Amino acid sequence: MTAPVPKPPKWRQIADEIAREIENGNYGPGDRLPSVQTLVAEGRGATATVHRAYQALEAEGLIRTTQGSGTTVLGPSDIPPSTLTGAARLERLRRTGKPLAPRETYVNPRSMLRSCADAEVANLLGINLYDEVLLRSRTFLQDGKPTVLALNVIHMRALVPLPELLDEGPMPKFRHDLYAERTGKTITAGPEQSTARLASSNELDEFGIDLPPEVPVPVLVLRTLYSDDEGPLEVWEDILRPGVWHGGRV
Repeated sequence: MTAPVPKPPKWRQIADEIAREIENGNYGPGDRLPSVQTLVAEGRGATATVHRAYQALEAEGLIRTTQGSGTTVLGPSDIPPSTLTGAARLERLRRTGKPLAPRETYVNPRSMLRSCADAEVANLLGINLYDEVLLRSRTFLQDGKPTVLALNVIHMRALVPLPELLDEGPMPKFRHDLYAERTGKTITAGPEQSTARLASSNELDEFGIDLPPEVPVPVLVLRTLYSDDEGPLEVWEDILRPGVWHGGRV
């Protein structure tokens, strides 16, 4: 018997409702959305809940809030590459079922078993250094230009309900939703952490940057830990191309 899918939190329900109103044409590009206070007065939710919903929609690239001007709906040409990473990408995929944003493609999908040589990642996953993990990666392009190298380091126990993780091709549904359906466990995201470091030669190759090895190239790395009821399950890293910075907030 299939386990029931956990009900999304209230802020996510509100965000999905507003997103559907935008997709159905109730609000078009440039239109102003009701203020947080207006939605609260209408009984849609508490102030913090509605504000959280607007934050998620802004991170997904659907809206933009400007002090003094309110919240407006964005068109496809308004969406900056910086909104297409991390938790915002996952929320968009979950809501729309579409793995890619407007004008976005990806190349070099990989899925392989590897030993975890990164002590920090091993500690986050609660495994020993050099234990086996599943590594998935792909490079996202915006208008044909590489912008983000996505790396997913996944605990081996995820392979029991999701053997499809070993396939490089797209899954029939986002893996976190499939996992929840098959196990009845909810996957939650920890806070997104960001740090700057120097790019590796492999990362420069993925971005198409040809420089001598001695030339330092800084990149921004966004990291999110996903866990279920049993503990850590996946470390998601987004390595942003030099010059691409993170503007979305979740």
